[in-house]
Amino acid sequence: MSDLFSSTGSSPDKPMSPKPSETRPQPSAAGEQYDASAIEVLEGLEPVRRRPGMYIGGTDEGALHHLAAEILDNSMDEAVAGHASTIEVTLEPDNWLTVRDNGRGIPVDPHPRFPEKSALEVILTTLHAGGKFSGKSYATSGGLHGVGSSVVNALASCMEVEVARDRTLWRQIYSQGVPQTPLEKVGAAPNRRGTQIRFRPDPVIFGTHVFQPTRVYRLCRSKAFLFRGVTIRWNCDPSLIRAGDETPTEAVLHFPGGLADSLADELGKNAPLLAPIWAGEAELPETNGVSNGRGEWAIAFLESGTPSFLSFCNTIPTPLGGTHEAGCRAALVKGFRAWGEQRSNKRASIVTAEDILGCVAVQLSVFIRDPQFQGQTKEKLTSAEASKLVETALRDRFDHWLSGNPTQADSLLSFVVERAEDRLRRREQKDTPRKSATRRLRLPGKLTDCTRERAEETEIFLVEGDSAGGSAKQARNRETQAVLPLRGKILNVASATTEKLRGNQELSDLVEALGCGLGDRFELARLRYGRVIIMTDADVDGAHIASLLMTFFYRELPELIRAGRLYLAQPPLYRLTHGAKTVYAMDDADKERKARSEFKPNAKVEVSRFKGLGEMPPKDLKETTMDPSRRTLLRVVTRPEDRTETRDRVESLMGRKPELRFAFIQEHAQSVEMLDI
Repeated sequence: MSDLFSSTGSSPDKPMSPKPSETRPQPSAAGEQYDASAIEVLEGLEPVRRRPGMYIGGTDEGALHHLAAEILDNSMDEAVAGHASTIEVTLEPDNWLTVRDNGRGIPVDPHPRFPEKSALEVILTTLHAGGKFSGKSYATSGGLHGVGSSVVNALASCMEVEVARDRTLWRQIYSQGVPQTPLEKVGAAPNRRGTQIRFRPDPVIFGTHVFQPTRVYRLCRSKAFLFRGVTIRWNCDPSLIRAGDETPTEAVLHFPGGLADSLADELGKNAPLLAPIWAGEAELPETNGVSNGRGEWAIAFLESGTPSFLSFCNTIPTPLGGTHEAGCRAALVKGFRAWGEQRSNKRASIVTAEDILGCVAVQLSVFIRDPQFQGQTKEKLTSAEASKLVETALRDRFDHWLSGNPTQADSLLSFVVERAEDRLRRREQKDTPRKSATRRLRLPGKLTDCTRERAEETEIFLVEGDSAGGSAKQARNRETQAVLPLRGKILNVASATTEKLRGNQELSDLVEALGCGLGDRFELARLRYGRVIIMTDADVDGAHIASLLMTFFYRELPELIRAGRLYLAQPPLYRLTHGAKTVYAMDDADKERKARSEFKPNAKVEVSRFKGLGEMPPKDLKETTMDPSRRTLLRVVTRPEDRTETRDRVESLMGRKPELRFAFIQEHAQSVEMLDI
């Protein structure tokens, strides 16, 4: 839709790349046949090298460090199971990483099902092979898919494995998942036990990405916090530490206080605490006499500052939360309400999780059997039973903590109730003057409104999905910025019937939130915000959603565009960091330009690609996209002299006739430089 809308101060965009669904199937090449011989069967670890993204989420720097986490997690499983007490992590030049533990050591005897191979070789060359499926070798573990070590092996240009078992040392070398030597008996090892894995990620897969000392060190440090029974010894070649980087070359990481130490370290010495950090651990309730694992937590109630919630399952970080976080939230809410009832505080019943989580910093770690995660990268725990188990374990201890500190508990309850009353008061203030616009007391859709009433001083961000909405809500200025999450791609109003348009709940909520009416009933004076800002991911899907929204405004609210009230946010696609300096880039070309112009030659610049607004840290989102003093907004305009051309272009690209879109694709195919599918 390059000619539909132009942005003030910017040049016209290039024509949109056609979507796969908008292109016709191409005829087969001459002589090409589709029969049994065309069916490929990928064996061994070949699928991993063909499609690494299916197993580690991609081939970028984050995926590279996922390899380090997989190997370290295996050693952590040995420690958590009580078989290892020390783990050594060494980062060497030429991108070599070594992880060594003093656990039981991977079995080296012949495998019963594959007697020609050792158990070690089966584990490292076969997907879904490991000792964590039955629960006999590990009560809890971070890796339950049996793919971690084998995937790392497949994606390593070289992997050297040493196993010390029964006072004997064994060694085997692999390359790209293929054994290069047989399992060799090196000799006696009377004073050694456990497994050592030394590997180098394959540059064919990961290009120029290398392990970053700071990132690997933080990984080790977080693991040491999560299990107080382990000591992690960190070693890094001094040549790998960048100038200005405070990452130590050697460190012994051992934290007897567990998560309490971790949270205190995160908050710092001068944290504005309302009470001492509440920390503890407990066995999760049993089921039919069978243990369900245990949990550990540390919670700080903050008078001010930024709240946070870090959670882990079997030492695996779960940045997207999950059922264990839901159980923790429920325990806190029910605990405060029960304490309020006990103290005859009737206002305690209005307390919600929002009131509590807005003033706490939480770290939660659970160790459970057979956890279910969302995807192989394990960013969200989905085990349904975890919610009730965690709630029951924490609720009992929270009740005892409140009862044991009544004065402190009363103070905390009063603070939380004040937050709840303030929330209700703000909602009432917003609803009362705007009731004529919303027609009901509840906010439309999932709108999180701002507190200021003067429309010209406020703005609303239309974002894609709940994840992006959550980041935007944390990054916004609560006084002047509202956020309305929309569910993915909205209805294409240019091709939809009037009945579909009127019956679409997403668009209905959007119109209701704006308050200015639709079509003939549009009144600019009733618009509840000075700016309407479309904020989508900086990728093709985000551009598609922005196009659908612009089409909606053009067809149904054209006066809003003519009044200059519609804008496009410009989130960055990349973050470039070197030492203490961070810059952001909008696209690949901008990334290359800033890498050259903003940093010294030969500087090792750490490049992070934001997968979407939902995965962008709120701090970065605020700094780059939502803070009026720093951001860039593009105003959407239509030129009166091009009104007919604009109308025709909207109809051809977004209307009901696919042949018009196909004709446009044919006409402009030669101008497409790269098709990003």
